[in-house]
Formats: sequence, C-alpha cells, structure tokens
Amino acid sequence: MTERTDPTAVPGERVDVDTPLGAFPAMADGDVVRIRNIRYARADRFAPPEPVAPDPAESAGLQQERIACPQPASPSAAFVGEPMRGSVPDEDCLRLTITSTAQRADAPAPVLVWMHGGSYASGAGDMAGHDASAMVREQGVLVVTVTSRLGLFGFVGDDEAGRPANLGLLDLIEALRWVRAHIAAFGGDPEQVTVVGQSSGADAVAHLIAADGAEGLVRRAIIQSAPFGILGGRGQMHERMLRAAGPLDATMPVDDVLAAQARAKEAAAGDGLRSSMAFAPQYGRAPFPAAGEMHDRWRDRAAGLDVLVTWNRDEAAYFVEVDPRLRALAERPVVGRMLRAILIRILTRAVYSRDGRRFARTLARGGARVQVGQVSLRPDGSPLGAAHAIEVPLLFPATVWADAPLLRPAGGRSTVAGGAPLRAAWAEFARDGRIAAERVPAGDGWSGDVRIGSA
Repeated sequence: MTERTDPTAVPGERVDVDTPLGAFPAMADGDVVRIRNIRYARADRFAPPEPVAPDPAESAGLQQERIACPQPASPSAAFVGEPMRGSVPDEDCLRLTITSTAQRADAPAPVLVWMHGGSYASGAGDMAGHDASAMVREQGVLVVTVTSRLGLFGFVGDDEAGRPANLGLLDLIEALRWVRAHIAAFGGDPEQVTVVGQSSGADAVAHLIAADGAEGLVRRAIIQSAPFGILGGRGQMHERMLRAAGPLDATMPVDDVLAAQARAKEAAAGDGLRSSMAFAPQYGRAPFPAAGEMHDRWRDRAAGLDVLVTWNRDEAAYFVEVDPRLRALAERPVVGRMLRAILIRILTRAVYSRDGRRFARTLARGGARVQVGQVSLRPDGSPLGAAHAIEVPLLFPATVWADAPLLRPAGGRSTVAGGAPLRAAWAEFARDGRIAAERVPAGDGWSGDVRIGSA
C-alpha cells in the first residue's frame, strides 16, 4: 500500500502520499488517508469527457472540499440526514477520491469503486454520507468514490442541438479506465476491482456492463437496489423533457441550466414510475444498443463476471415517506396502515425485486457467476423496515447519518457496529468474487440480515 510521509500525523492533518506518479496531497484520519478530487477527465459543457494524466499538483488546494455537479436540492435530503452537507457545486466535477490505509501492505489491496445514487440528478461520490474510513480501516481495501455529471449536464441529449446523450455514463467509463491504468500506483490491485453502486449508481453499474467502450472494465460488480423495473419506454418522456427544457448552450449561466432542468423534470411527471428517474440512460444512443437489445447485450457480456445483485425487502417504504401523495394514502384513517403495507410490497416488487432477478438470470445464462441477496437490515425498533438506501450508512458510517429519519429510532448512532458484518461481506466479495455464507447478519443495534442465494 502507499505510504504517507508522516505516519504519526493526527486526523485532519494535511499529509503527502508518495506514489510512482508523484506525491499526492491528502488528509489523514488516523490510520487512513484520503486523497480528494483527483481529476480523471476533463470536459467542456455538453461535450464528451477527455482523459487526463494524473497530476499531484492539480488537486493540491482541494483536499478539504467535497466537489459535486451543480444540482437542485434533493426533496429527500432531510429524510436521509443531509448527506450533501458541505458539498461545493462545480461543473469541473470529473473527479474521484481515494481512501486507503496509511501504511504499506505486503500485497496490493482489493479495490471498491463506489457509484452513488440520486436518480442521476443528485449526489456526489465524495459527499459527507460516503465516508469510506470504516470499510478501509477494518477490511484493508482501497475505496474509490466517483463524481460525474448529473441532470441536464450529463443526460437527456439532443441530436438536433448536437448535444450527446449519456455524457454522465461516458464520464464513468473514463473513471474506470483511470482506475485500471493508475490504481496500482496508490496501492490498489487493478486485477481485483469491484464496481459497487446503489440505486441509480447500481443502474449505472449494470449499464456499464453493456456499454460500448467499457469492455473489460467491469469484472466484479455489486448492484444494490437498481430500479430495473422502470427501464426502457422513455422515448416520449425524453422528447417532452427536451421541449420543456428549451434551448441550451455551453455559455448560459449554471442557474439557467438548473432552471431548464426543473422544467424538464416537471414535464416528465406524467410518465408514472419512470418519471422518478427521469434523467437516465438513453437507449439507441452511444454507448448503448436499442432498448430491446439490452438483455441480449448483458447476456453476451456476462462470461467471466462475478456479480451480486441485491434489493431491500421494504424498498418502497422510503418513497412512501418522501412522496406527499403516497404518504397521504398511508396516513388515511383506519385503512392507512394496510394501504402502506400493500403499496410497499407492490412497488418494491415492480421496481426492484422482480426485474432484479430477471437481470441476474440473464447474466447467469451468459456465463456469469451471480449471487442475489435480499436485504432486511434495519435499526432495532424501526417503523420503516429495510427501506431504500438503508444499507448505505452501514457501508459508509458518518456523523451526518446520526439523526437521519431514515434510520429512526436510533440506527444512525450505531452504524459502525451495525454495519461491520455487511462491510466484511462486501470486502469478501471484492477479494473472492462471491460471499460464502448464506446469511450476513446485522451488527449491534440493528436487526435482520442479508440472505444470499443463487440467481
């Protein structure tokens, strides 16, 4: 593993991490170091990304900043504890953060590359809710968190305007190319890279398996709560979004792009469940085939892959809490409790579990080694159950989760202990390409488990 020049540095102190590529500025956190905002590519607005060589000096002044693509406030931010707190909006956001142990190990470390959720419209790799310190400290892995373009900056392209589609996915391809080429210099093993995503991040991981230009970049993958049930059938919705957004150009102020994005989002609202992730990959546009060919593409790319596909038992409980219309149904007198349970069961199956199993079977038929897992982890006494995103604070414990309503009554204060078995299992997958146990239990302060099975 890479070394920092002063192994006795105190948490929060600026240090240098020596690599064959030069000395990278970093921040120390005890026996863990974090190198923030390494540029993996550069892109003009509405243009494809261009790769860049690693430059230790380029991020020297950015070690205490959490850069994110400009984005509107998330309607669910308060519910999940404001994980974007302290983030700095910047279009120059094609950056990644590396968290590793401070001392050199005898062998290169397995690598986990994290792709965040947020419906392709919110979030960032290095936000306050994605602190990889516990995972790195306990498991000796190296974690890379990736930030890319979102919303209209990265999705819903317009052929007539010369604005390519799927720019945000092209960003992620460049990030994985960067990892393959350079992660060994930071102590990571380029032959043991597991790409991990949650929600739209999991959707991105699945799409990268099928993307032209990404061949061989995803060999191991953990796909958490991907909304496979709302893929495809987006052509008319995207046309409405483009009309509502109006003309866009590379020189207009950021706030004008965000205003256009809000109009586009509103125009998508009439498309049912698909509108919940309106800014999503467009099929039939580079780097993807037509929608009807996606499962064939996944099957054709499956040989040699190790994949874990998971969904949470009560995914839709999250959306019942944050969507005013669903919450109104769930709070109706007398029948509300029953309606809530029915909504959660039906929506969880329709959006996540049914088509998650289908995707897993497609990969298995193509020769992948595939496991599936149902997550029922929840804080002791939780009224919500295993809702969407419940596992993220267990993988990345941070103070920002402490009072998150998602983790009530007190799960946000026990994420380090509660998530230890889950972090160990995900690290086992990163090392071996599978999880040996059939059950991953909850840690202290939490109930439930992850049931692991074959596709």
